[in-house]
Amino acid sequence: MGRRDPRADALDDDPFSGLRPSPKQRVHRVHQHVDRDGTVHIDAPPAFAAAMAQFFGQEAWQQPAHHQGKIWHFSDVEKQHLRLAMGAFTLALGFMAVGGLGGLALYGTSTWVVMLLLSMPVMFVAIGPAFLFHEIGHKLVAKRNGCWAEFRADPKGLQFGIVLSLLLGFLFMAPGAVMVAGLVSRRQNGHIAVAGPLTNLGLFIVGIPFWGLVLGLSGAFEAPAAALAERTYFHEGRLVWQSMLIDCGIYWLGANLVLGLFNMLPFGPLDGLKVRDWNESAFFAVLLIFAVPVAAMVLGYWSPTTLLATVAEPISNLVR
Repeated sequence: MGRRDPRADALDDDPFSGLRPSPKQRVHRVHQHVDRDGTVHIDAPPAFAAAMAQFFGQEAWQQPAHHQGKIWHFSDVEKQHLRLAMGAFTLALGFMAVGGLGGLALYGTSTWVVMLLLSMPVMFVAIGPAFLFHEIGHKLVAKRNGCWAEFRADPKGLQFGIVLSLLLGFLFMAPGAVMVAGLVSRRQNGHIAVAGPLTNLGLFIVGIPFWGLVLGLSGAFEAPAAALAERTYFHEGRLVWQSMLIDCGIYWLGANLVLGLFNMLPFGPLDGLKVRDWNESAFFAVLLIFAVPVAAMVLGYWSPTTLLATVAEPISNLVR
């Protein structure tokens, strides 16, 4: 009988190890054992355990401290990263709203600064939740499947997005992502990935009656037509809060649709690639759910403004 290949020690136990002297090993001895429920455990000496466990997808090089409490838990580090990402994201959105530095020629310096300061809270309320709850959706489903999951900001991505929006008035930013550690099946990984876009879909659906009610009760669409037509928050020396409120609703609907569609693209680290790897039917179904209304919006078949005005009108009439 031929000699056993020593590389097999990286996969399973040597059944003959107690019957003959062990030859000099050229690889570190790494064993595995399987529980009754089918869970595979990788056993290795402490010095090599972290590297091999990461190779087999069980843990990171530096094992994170798992929280044993409720599923809705955010560590202090995670909260810090979320605040950083939300702040940078809001600033970049503000620069985008005023057209970046190019907007100085349109508004003038003083008005540009005022518009920037007024646009930031609008963007924070309207678009911030689309990003924030998208990531929280990933986190909760990952934790539900027994994983450690926390958001981590990407400083370089935040810096790039801020500079780009300042210089060009265009926003393309990678604020960060939810880091997930743990063994999951392809199906579970697909569920974790699709949770983010589906959260955006839920926010879009909820946003229609919510913002329709807010705009109807406030009578925002009854503001002077000239002020609303200019889409400015500062008109003839007065603050046009109605335009700010209307834009909150408009951007809420548009941002959730666009963010959901973008993340469902099957490329790179985006959610769509993981969903497609799990189930192509589910991937195309969710993709179409976002692609159809976005395409119809771009082609002019509907608009968030018209939709919200239609919902708000009967409410506004009742309040009069």
